[in-house]
Amino acid sequence: MSHFSNIKTQIRNLTSLKAALNDMGIDWKEGPHTVRGYQGQTRKAEVVVQQDNNYDIGFSWNGSEYELIADLQYWQQPLSVEGFLKKVTQGYALHTILEESSKQGFQVAQQQKNEDGSIRLVVQRWSA
Repeated sequence: MSHFSNIKTQIRNLTSLKAALNDMGIDWKEGPHTVRGYQGQTRKAEVVVQQDNNYDIGFSWNGSEYELIADLQYWQQPLSVEGFLKKVTQGYALHTILEESSKQGFQVAQQQKNEDGSIRLVVQRWSA
């Protein structure tokens, strides 16, 4: 029986996911790479965060989004699973918005992190 849990996300852009993990200061490996689990079980993932206890966290493409894969019994991060996913998702959303708005000719005019942890972003585009 597998100890791995697959947690659905709304993450579909690998570049933005990697940027979000970088912003969080998380050391990750680019896949396909092996996610190590209970009693030597493994899974493949496109992004893997190795933990000191030899039980890894991965993000694996399921055909429509990147799922978080981990043996949650051996979670060894400063944030809870929910807190970790919330922070990754926020960073992912920010990088996705920045990338898409840049493609459409917008530039960041203001970026501010609020006390409640939310991010205020103002983009602008000059028209001729």
